[in-house]
Amino acid sequence: MNKIFVFFILVVNGLALQDDILSSRHNAITRAIKDISPAVASINVIQLKEVSRRSPFSDPFFEFFFPYELHRQKVKSSGSGVVISPDGYVLTNFHVVENAHEIIVTLPGGEEYESEIIGKDRYTDLALLKMEGSDFPFALLGNSDDLIIGEWVIALGNPYGLFDVSDQPTATAGIISAVNMDFGLQESGQIFQDMIQTDTAINPGNSGGPLVNGLGEVVGINTFIFTGSNYTQGSIGIGFAIPINRAKTIAEELKNKGRIDRDYSTGLQVQSLNKRVARYLNLPFVEGVIVVEVEEGTSGYKAGIEIADIILAVNGVKITSAHDIKNVILNQDIRSGEEITVKVYRDGHTKLVTLKLEKLSKSYLY
Repeated sequence: MNKIFVFFILVVNGLALQDDILSSRHNAITRAIKDISPAVASINVIQLKEVSRRSPFSDPFFEFFFPYELHRQKVKSSGSGVVISPDGYVLTNFHVVENAHEIIVTLPGGEEYESEIIGKDRYTDLALLKMEGSDFPFALLGNSDDLIIGEWVIALGNPYGLFDVSDQPTATAGIISAVNMDFGLQESGQIFQDMIQTDTAINPGNSGGPLVNGLGEVVGINTFIFTGSNYTQGSIGIGFAIPINRAKTIAEELKNKGRIDRDYSTGLQVQSLNKRVARYLNLPFVEGVIVVEVEEGTSGYKAGIEIADIILAVNGVKITSAHDIKNVILNQDIRSGEEITVKVYRDGHTKLVTLKLEKLSKSYLY
């Protein structure tokens, strides 16, 4: 065979192999990162925090006359966000912009935009910001109800301020580890429910950034991690994101109203059972709450609840006080216009009643 022809074949095969290797480097993850990166933001915040200033005197006598005093101090912090519309709306975490005095949103390439808070919601740990301008790159929002445990996801954002080093978001990849993870009401005031668990590396500064599927769609907002220790802050492969379906609902309400309306009414007033009341009513238990007032025409009245009915549970959660009912509604983020299922005891029998929460018109116990 002609040596030149053989050499030609080898060159062609080598180029083909090189093309195959090159094409194999591009996959769903790299494409998703390329698609979503222009819409990922660094959120730089200046907060005003009250700090105590020590008396300059070490003698207890002088410290009595010159005690500690509080003053406000500017503190810089950073987090992440994602642009969700071409007119400059940015979704992030509430805790990223809490107590913010000034907010600068930086997009890939280093362009900076002063931004205002349109609305924020402590309970869901979400906030909506607005940049001045138009034609911004924005992310496509997916469907977090359609997640598959084990599917690949990517976390993008500004961990440890690294976005500001290269003017680009950093990316980490992993899988969906679990869904519908409920943590309830936290000491900080947030309510984390139906959370997405991922082993994608999420670190301080990633908060508020997007969790993205292989199609380049945002499926969650990265929010917190387990560190496994009080002495370390880095990722150990257990991170959590707010489902994007909930975030979309909250963002829309913040955009339209500037706040989340959680006011509601049932038309009922209740009080906790005790042994004396249970004995008087000949009840076989002392748990639950007794209905002491039902206002005519309200949702409680329409649901058929009567005075002296015993409420044992709401949405499957045992109730021992009016505060428990409030917690169920708050923890499950149930709003006026939505329904709850009430387990009622009356005349020796229990039944389930569907009650629709109404707009609050008067002040009730719950």
